[in-house]
Amino acid sequence: MPERPLHIGISCFPTIGGSGIIATELGLALAERGHSVYFVSYDTPRRFVPGERVHFYNVVVPDYPVFQRAPYALALASKLVQVATWHGLDLIHAHYALPHATSAFLARAVLGDAAPQVITTLHGTDVTLIGREDSYRAITRFSLEQSAAVTAPSAWLAGATRKELGLAESTPIDVIANFVDTERLQPRPTDPVQQAAHAAHVDGLFADDRCAAERFAGTPVLTHISNFRPVKRTLDVVHIFASVAARRPVRLLFIGDGPDRSRCEARVRELGLAAQVRFIGLLDHVAELLPCADLLLMPSETESFGLAALEAASCAIPAVASDAGGLPEVVEHGVTGFLAPVGDIEAFASHVMTLLNDPDLRRTMGRAARKMVCERFNLDRAVDRYEALYRRVLAAPPTTCP
Repeated sequence: MPERPLHIGISCFPTIGGSGIIATELGLALAERGHSVYFVSYDTPRRFVPGERVHFYNVVVPDYPVFQRAPYALALASKLVQVATWHGLDLIHAHYALPHATSAFLARAVLGDAAPQVITTLHGTDVTLIGREDSYRAITRFSLEQSAAVTAPSAWLAGATRKELGLAESTPIDVIANFVDTERLQPRPTDPVQQAAHAAHVDGLFADDRCAAERFAGTPVLTHISNFRPVKRTLDVVHIFASVAARRPVRLLFIGDGPDRSRCEARVRELGLAAQVRFIGLLDHVAELLPCADLLLMPSETESFGLAALEAASCAIPAVASDAGGLPEVVEHGVTGFLAPVGDIEAFASHVMTLLNDPDLRRTMGRAARKMVCERFNLDRAVDRYEALYRRVLAAPPTTCP
């Protein structure tokens, strides 16, 4: 007898960051499997697509003079209470510990015996940055302990969570890796006609400078995708590129936006590299642009997982990434890309030169990366694991809020 479809609330950030992308694509995939999914946030998630079983509820935070700052966490908790009551939610899946897991706990306390269970998925900085702050550490730990289940995308983040929050080693944290849609994120075409059109498209990205476009036409393209925050070390991307560009013709695509973008643009101009670099800005989907690249640069201070590296791998693009955080779980050194010490510009540049000077090696690593993603990090595999976790939580004796 088939198991009944579930009613699932998803609380997430609506921004282009990895946590919002994973939450949204998971919710859409769950709806395709027949579950009813209710997104709750302060804005529509970027990759959200409404449908018969996919719904969005906006959290409105009244602005009263008595509040120094609008209390979003309380408004979110109230909206979760409403959605759970209206739709009989079986569970709330909170992506990112604060404020989502905390608001879900408050909603459960209000709902009492009718409360849905809460699953919290950690995404990295909710533990490694926010969770370690004295102002938030206790409430982060409490919110995880009150969750029926906690997941992390990498074994590294699971260990870091226990360490940063002082959780016992026996504290259960399910490691469910992030994922990509390998059907949408495909390698560049191999048909000669399609390849020619693809090359023209790539060259067109740099066509605003005619002389530079002609000079660098057909040269390899590096790319970097991020929210341009300090942890991404985007200035390192510029310096790695400058080191490589001093040795051979090459181009660079920056995808994304954030606080460090202006500094990167200024540095590119100072180094006289503006003709070879393009800042694309925010994209909801990278599927059309990412295959334009020959390799990905990811010199982050740390990453809980490294979703951009996974997206590149799905397009058969090797990565040169930091040997830090959860990145070694995504980039296998010497097989699907290279790892280098954080901040070591020349080590990064040396690995880039190795790949650019050896197209056969680059293609071999790209094929290995694509195979790895299809086997270990595909969408269906991840949804299977989350569905199994949901069923396990709902089959367990119900927990009650204090």
